[in-house]
Amino acid sequence: MNEYYVYIMASKRNGTLYIGVTNDIVERVYQHKNDEIESFTAKYEVHHLVWYESCKDVREAIAREKQLKDWHRQWKIDLIETSNPAWEDLYYKLLGDVDSGSSPE
Repeated sequence: MNEYYVYIMASKRNGTLYIGVTNDIVERVYQHKNDEIESFTAKYEVHHLVWYESCKDVREAIAREKQLKDWHRQWKIDLIETSNPAWEDLYYKLLGDVDSGSSPE
């Protein structure tokens, strides 16, 4: 059974936000961070993974993504700050390199 992820990327603390869904969060965030795909995240330099959650079903993940996209901006910020008050880039924690995490400025 595959695992799916809903995630939020940010350009900086309280900056531009991007919400996405993927079945390979490490690869997908790498693509965002390195502008491998011409997209919103490349255009607005949205390179910091600041929140994510896993889902066991793709339909559940897509529904959650749509729900978050419908939320007011402040609700999204509150969600991020509840689990990641320093707005650390969680990508490095996913890789197991806790000391390399950095906060968006």
